[in-house]
Amino acid sequence: MTTPRPGGRRLVLLRHAKAEPAGGVSDELRPLAVTGRRQCVGVGQRLATSGLVPEQVLVSSAVRTRQTWDLVRQALGDIPEPELVVTDELYDAGPRDVMALVRRTDERVATVLVVGHEPTMSVAATLLADPTPPVGDLRELHAGLPTAGFAVLEVQEWVGVDRSALRLLEVVRSPH
Repeated sequence: MTTPRPGGRRLVLLRHAKAEPAGGVSDELRPLAVTGRRQCVGVGQRLATSGLVPEQVLVSSAVRTRQTWDLVRQALGDIPEPELVVTDELYDAGPRDVMALVRRTDERVATVLVVGHEPTMSVAATLLADPTPPVGDLRELHAGLPTAGFAVLEVQEWVGVDRSALRLLEVVRSPH
């Protein structure tokens, strides 16, 4: 991972882990598949070893996103309990909705994790990332984030979360 700048705040945009196929229940009620449950352990371990333990977590109200956070949280181990916001706003959110939610973050918070859906997570990361060199893994975001994939971005102030204003530090496609 690219080294964060001193005083930088980190935004982690995580696509939920692998869910059961559509069809059995309404989309919002789809639970995680067994594969998705395993993916969450990898995400939590990767966040912990990368120093990306969130102080605030924004989670879509869908069952699969809430389950993703619960299992990632367990894999993070013994950490202070982050502020948790479960919101319907993230279920049908577009990239601008994600930006608006993150801008409301208290400036004392160093790391925010957003657990949401595709294509919103990868599109939001692409729009937020500064496209000037070095662009890091920006081209990887154009393919979208796979289940349990995440992008790590850096900003100096949460109110500054805006188009092309964040530095892309890393894209993690499949943490195991």
